[in-house]
Amino acid sequence: LKHGDRPIEQLAAERQRVLDQRVLFERELSSARSALDGVEQELRRYEQQRQSADSQALAQREKITGVRLHEQAVALRGLTRKYGARLIINDDLDLALFCDADGVHLGEDDGELAAARSRLDAAGPGRILGASCYQQLNRAEAAARAGADYLAFGSFFASPTKPLARRADPALLAAAKARTGKPVCAIGGITPANAGALVQAGADLLAVITALYEADDPAHVTRHFTTLFEDTP
Repeated sequence: LKHGDRPIEQLAAERQRVLDQRVLFERELSSARSALDGVEQELRRYEQQRQSADSQALAQREKITGVRLHEQAVALRGLTRKYGARLIINDDLDLALFCDADGVHLGEDDGELAAARSRLDAAGPGRILGASCYQQLNRAEAAARAGADYLAFGSFFASPTKPLARRADPALLAAAKARTGKPVCAIGGITPANAGALVQAGADLLAVITALYEADDPAHVTRHFTTLFEDTP
């Protein structure tokens, strides 16, 4: 049997592929919406912390793909605006531009910084570009020349998020600031117990995941981190 010039069996197979794709799409959307319910709960908690402890930004780091990734990024953009937080997308400039994020943080395998700077500037003023510099001052100097707004070093301590990450010397923080004049961010295994040493060493920013989001009282932990900067000359 044929429909026009095409066998009925071929049309049936194509119809089934379309149906299978629709089922997959709907499953992805359902999964994304479920994840976003949890994200909004976290951002409500973030707003409570921000009002009492003045934390500064949320970075999207979850390693997801496809429809779920883009839907979550757009929803995060709306939620961070609602709750007064900045949104920095990790590793993905296209996604940052797609969801109109406040900026992007790029590692060594995430594209050229100068090109990212140009695309961010074209998207609008005030977009933030962060760069991972690991343990390398020369990388920090190059990142600053390419237009990075802040320079990140780490890992300073053992990190459950990236257990195999290379370790950095805290002396890099002051050295990088002296050479580039850029704010510096400390990353990796940072807790209330060890963060003070990094701030004293020159950190302008602290990137914290586990110590904050697994804390029994995140607002208290956030206030502790904030106080470290207030107490530093």
